[in-house]
Amino acid sequence: MASGFTLVELMVVMVIIALMLALVGTSISRSVSGAEMRNAAKKLASSLRYTRTHAILVKSEQVFLVDTENRTYTAPRRDPVELPEGMNVQLTTARSELTSENVGGIRFYPDGGSTGGRVLLEANGRVYRVNVAWLTGEASIQRDEE
Repeated sequence: MASGFTLVELMVVMVIIALMLALVGTSISRSVSGAEMRNAAKKLASSLRYTRTHAILVKSEQVFLVDTENRTYTAPRRDPVELPEGMNVQLTTARSELTSENVGGIRFYPDGGSTGGRVLLEANGRVYRVNVAWLTGEASIQRDEE
């Protein structure tokens, strides 16, 4: 009697391995998306902090602009930053800071205060809120749990 594996047994093992690799690949791509979300939120908060600091240093009002249609934001004296494809952006700010239906800003004052507001980033069921306190102008990141 010969020992070994039949072709059917080898095929079954290969199918199981392929399924496992597909599942692992899917979970890795989701974590990359999560890393992109975190990174985008951190960069956005950093740009908001830069705008606040710039307003204090130059002793004049500075506006941080968000374009929700084009998924971009712009800090003073900086190039616009485009958010990753598939990421939705919402801006909550003072009505006086809306320059159009899709573009608005958060104004920072020389004393460090601001008009306040929130930028919401959403993709693949993940939500990050970058909040700006109106009194202090401080930017903070909050992740909404599912």
